[in-house]
Amino acid sequence: MSTEIRVGLIGAGYIASWHADALVATPGVKIAAVCDLSQTAAQALAAPHGATVFASVAELIQSNSCDAVHILTPPDAHRDLAIECLQGGLHVLVEKPVALTAAETHEIEAVAQAADKRFHAGHNFLGLPSYMRLKQAVADGRLGKISSAEMTWSFPLAPLRSGPFNLWLLREPRNLLLELGPHLVGCAVDLFGTPEVQAATLGKPVALPGDDMRAQGWRIMARAGDVDLYFNIQLVESVDDRSVVVRGSSGVARMDMAADTLVINRENASDLILNPLRRQMDQAWQHLREGAVNATRQTLSLNRRQPYALSFRGMTKAVYGALAARQAPDLRFAGATAVTVMQVLDDALTLLPQNDLCPAGPMVQTRQPKPSAMVIGGTGFIGRALVRRLVQEGRDVRVLSRGRHGPFPDLVDSVETIGLSLHDQEALTASMQGIDQVFNLARALGTSWQDCLQNDVGVAVGIAKAAQAAGVKRLVYTGTIASYDMSDPHAKITEDTGFPEDMSDRNLYARSKAECERQLLQMHHDDGLPLTIARPGIVVGPGGPLQHWGIGRWHGAGALRIWGTGHNALPFVLNDDIAQGLTRMAETPAALGEDFNLIGDVQLSARAYFDAIQSALGAGIRVSSGNLTMFFVADAVKHQIKKHILRRPGLTRPSLADWMSRAHFSTFVNDKPKQILDWTPEPNKDRFIEKAITNANLFGI
Repeated sequence: MSTEIRVGLIGAGYIASWHADALVATPGVKIAAVCDLSQTAAQALAAPHGATVFASVAELIQSNSCDAVHILTPPDAHRDLAIECLQGGLHVLVEKPVALTAAETHEIEAVAQAADKRFHAGHNFLGLPSYMRLKQAVADGRLGKISSAEMTWSFPLAPLRSGPFNLWLLREPRNLLLELGPHLVGCAVDLFGTPEVQAATLGKPVALPGDDMRAQGWRIMARAGDVDLYFNIQLVESVDDRSVVVRGSSGVARMDMAADTLVINRENASDLILNPLRRQMDQAWQHLREGAVNATRQTLSLNRRQPYALSFRGMTKAVYGALAARQAPDLRFAGATAVTVMQVLDDALTLLPQNDLCPAGPMVQTRQPKPSAMVIGGTGFIGRALVRRLVQEGRDVRVLSRGRHGPFPDLVDSVETIGLSLHDQEALTASMQGIDQVFNLARALGTSWQDCLQNDVGVAVGIAKAAQAAGVKRLVYTGTIASYDMSDPHAKITEDTGFPEDMSDRNLYARSKAECERQLLQMHHDDGLPLTIARPGIVVGPGGPLQHWGIGRWHGAGALRIWGTGHNALPFVLNDDIAQGLTRMAETPAALGEDFNLIGDVQLSARAYFDAIQSALGAGIRVSSGNLTMFFVADAVKHQIKKHILRRPGLTRPSLADWMSRAHFSTFVNDKPKQILDWTPEPNKDRFIEKAITNANLFGI
């Protein structure tokens, strides 16, 4: 191994960026390679680090470009990839869960031992500074004799209610415990030794599409020596509480994983009157200290050392510090510890009703679907409703997704899901053979204008070219009302209202969608592209998220700042009404070459919307006005920091008008889709609230 440890990243998804940032901050380590089936994703991650891109793990191993790899793929691939890399002479760090069972984890560790290489587990929260202080407090006896500890992961998991449902963690009920359990069990194993599981229960079930039930509450009781352990996972909409509470004879310590804080509640020897005052003063001082330290650290680091980032930095420092010094592996992340953690999860799963751990089997297929319609982005919120609407109308549907798992287990006779890259022009064209109507609901959230041009505009144009080559009769593209300037409260927006001529001062999403529309309309005029454009409003309804960012800036599930004062009417629309509008756009001859703003008839203000949530569900969300000028000023400061200090390329800065536009001050006129499409959005306020709020399962309870 060279003096500098060369690390490769296998998998270029969301979590890979956190690993990459931590590795860059770790002395003596460099990112040498990135491997992913998506060359676009791999190149985007590799470019800032000068790393080499590989299409396969075998090529990466053969290149001799790495000493170690981080395996960041979906967990069902972890075992095979880890063994392949270990046998190829590489150390491995595997994201949690490191495997699907304790037996698979033990197999990886055995191969590591045989190959004289290291197998590490990606239990990143054990790398937090606050966790190390908690561990030291326990070891030093500051808490006295430990009697119990409670590890809690209470954090909303939006995909359980609004998708996407094709994620690995939702494929089987047990995957939720395998995904989140290592965070909690890893702490217990490191602090107290091997737990013996005594009981396990499930609660708060929610139905995925096809009546496929998932528990949102997991409760496990265990014991390690004399210490009673309680593992609690709650995935409904709630205040973020990811914590470890350790109770001893001399004090109670509470570590907040999300905030990287540690506060210890201790007794004091004062008399009756002063005793409670001293306790509260001590608590107040600790909270002030922890908050000040975090605020200072994040300010000085320009938010590059926020708690989640620190957890990865602590992990990589421990892993590669020991490796570089040729010391024994840090037990927090060692393979042997990973085996113990996975065994605890296995033991808990065996105590649960096995029927509750079995996913609902897909219906028996009686015929092969014969799709005449294709939905790109069919696993998303709008896409799922559209697919089901098409099936109700007697259509078979082909859904394009990032994988072959779709949220339609009850529609196996009518829906087929295929996975392909939207950058693969040849595969796109082939997938559209025999298709009459294509609905493009795909979108990419770029971080730079160049990124948007490649991954949003370029993809939209590529889909259009494929549709033309395949002889598709109608392409329905979904833009966004965000592309309009909605900053004028006196303006009434119709389809004749144009977008601003210069959109360089708009947010990337609004600008990118407008550019997609411009280029597609040009193809319609020049080449006869059979195009219709839809622009949905603020879409709500069953399967939609509680934390809708079209309304305001959320701070967890319990508080948000509205864009503006929140008293103006917002362009709400029900998801089922969007699905109806889209199907009619594809079928109505007069819709060819036209665009439609799909805005519902019931347009509540933001405050009226949250008043309705309080009235219907009893959920008192803290709602405050958001000063749009201050949002703009804060964004301008962040922009200057990113540009001149962090030196990030390709940045754009939204104007004040763009920020004002987010409040949707302008009103919409929805006459055109009603007249041309015979579109009938829900007109009754009470029924709208019932569909959008009362029966929408916004909180998962």
